[in-house]
Amino acid sequence: MAQRLLRGFRAVKNLARRPEFKSTSQNFRFSTSYVSEMRKSAFEGNILRLIRNEIQYENDHSPSFEPPPEFNSFKIDIRPGEQWIRLNKKFGENEEIKVEVTMFDGSAPIRKTDDSLEVRLHITLIVSVFKGESDRVLEFICSAWPDAIDIRRVYTRDRGRIKYHPYPGPAFKELDDELQDTLYDFLEERGIDDRLAEFLHKYMKYKDKAEYLGWMGNLKSVFRDGERNGTR
Repeated sequence: MAQRLLRGFRAVKNLARRPEFKSTSQNFRFSTSYVSEMRKSAFEGNILRLIRNEIQYENDHSPSFEPPPEFNSFKIDIRPGEQWIRLNKKFGENEEIKVEVTMFDGSAPIRKTDDSLEVRLHITLIVSVFKGESDRVLEFICSAWPDAIDIRRVYTRDRGRIKYHPYPGPAFKELDDELQDTLYDFLEERGIDDRLAEFLHKYMKYKDKAEYLGWMGNLKSVFRDGERNGTR
């Protein structure tokens, strides 16, 4: 019996050495690789189709809004591909105002008159006021709601450098009421007011859509380039 098993093993070993057997094995490996590539191509092609459909849908349903280059004498730097924009303008003879504005970074529910809830989106503003050759910069951290600006903090910093952990001052609502009103008047005189908040919410809806479409376009480029390379 042992000899019979040994002869059978030798026969299989000799068969494996025959050219036609090797050719069949190579063809099988080639076929498996080809099927794998086809599946990969079909999978990525489906992703590409879904991305194109999403881009088309967003383009068809995007609100029409032509972003202006400035608003109320503020020049607007849209910062494509980033999550914020910058506004800047001159005020008076020796002031420069810069405002860094985030995209939507929070929300808060409010109860309407019919007792239903509505979500208000939130935007953060950092307002920097540079006065002439002064070494100090006056800064406000504000919340921009759809119809109002709320000051959260007021502090000063060195013009040339920013400290890692500066003292931010007390919460704005802890200040004397008259001082709070005066600081609101100070900002409103410089165009940081409810009208700006309303405009920024409209602008950020546009930017949010534009950044999303740009992101989808970058995804499409990656898969489209892969599709092209696969057909070479």
